[in-house]
Amino acid sequence: MSGHTHDHIDWADQLALLRAADTLDAPAQAAIAARLAAKLPANPTVIDLGCGAGGMSTHFAQALAARDGGTIVLVDATPELLHEAELAVRAAAGVQNGSAHTNGRVLNLSTEPSSPDSAATAGTASTVEVQAVVADLADSSLPDLLPTADLVWASRVVHHLPDQQSAIGTLTAVARSGGVVALAEGGLSFSCLPWDLGLGRPGLEDRLQAAQAEWFVGMREGIDGAVPMPYGWTVALERAGLADVSSFSALVDHPAPGPDGLTDYVHHHLSRLATHGAENLSDEDRSTLAALLDPDSPHYLGNRRDLFLLGVRTVHHGRRP
Repeated sequence: MSGHTHDHIDWADQLALLRAADTLDAPAQAAIAARLAAKLPANPTVIDLGCGAGGMSTHFAQALAARDGGTIVLVDATPELLHEAELAVRAAAGVQNGSAHTNGRVLNLSTEPSSPDSAATAGTASTVEVQAVVADLADSSLPDLLPTADLVWASRVVHHLPDQQSAIGTLTAVARSGGVVALAEGGLSFSCLPWDLGLGRPGLEDRLQAAQAEWFVGMREGIDGAVPMPYGWTVALERAGLADVSSFSALVDHPAPGPDGLTDYVHHHLSRLATHGAENLSDEDRSTLAALLDPDSPHYLGNRRDLFLLGVRTVHHGRRP
């Protein structure tokens, strides 16, 4: 397994799924980034904790480049993902690739435009600095490894950490006074399949989501030192000492037949469910899922024109006093 993760998931192996999700989430991510960036001070520092493939921070980079610039710090425990994220965000910001990173340190950073054309395309992109840091988000010393931030962002990562409340406290400590901590957690599960697929028992997706929920319970129970958090994300932010706690949501809506890349995303998504939730499915549902994923099957999902993607990303945020 690449890097250290508490959930025992090889996230480097999930790169294709993360990239596909970032592409399809792009309109929602851009709206979220614009809303959060609009209230930031001049030349802000934005830290993306658990940055994955970097999709969200490409939108932060574009938002900062469109105003007076700033600094984006990418943090992840999986070096392979961090490298890909850095390449993507530097391209979005219009700066040279090639910084090196080690645990808790950043070396040889460049903020020069990669070319005159890229600088022109990105506007004031030369004022956006991109840093990359390998670090464990559950490490209580994280605030000592990072600069203080005007915005601390963590998307669907805190729920993979042993003590979620403690992790939110650590994230809060990274924010400067007056800074914002924002978590993308919860929302509404994504749907992508019609109710009746023409094979198997109708309602497969509902059962897949139920199986995923059971897998998630087991995943949490399998994390060493896992601590329950029997309350919602806004309460967790308040318990971390944040003020003005609130939430907002962004819709992800790609009606059938969907954009390019939707079929690949659905294939990756269902393949992951087949791996993580199979033991919670009936033999009939496992057989149906196998047929949908088999390119040689007459029921292969790649031959369908009724796939779609509909879901909601929810952001919970608060301000450090």
